[in-house]
Amino acid sequence: MHKKVFTEVEIDRIIEMAWEDRTTFDAITFQFGISEQQTIEIMRREMKLSSFKLWRKKVQGRVSKHAKLRVNTFGRFKSRLQRQITQNKISKR
Repeated sequence: MHKKVFTEVEIDRIIEMAWEDRTTFDAITFQFGISEQQTIEIMRREMKLSSFKLWRKKVQGRVSKHAKLRVNTFGRFKSRLQRQITQNKISKR
């Protein structure tokens, strides 16, 4: 199995996206080409054990993290922090 190698900035962004309630695992897959399981492995490897356990408890079974389970009541979401994210290629209008 081929493992992707990410820069420190990319790993930080993956962790940030994984912590966000409204960002689905599908969005992480789309942007970085990794599966939900690979995201979990990155979180496990990069975080303190207590932080990882807290995150897993938070996201496990959460509908908002899984696009297929989600009811489209959220609509489109743009984070308040969007302008602060410098590595994101989304245009800032």
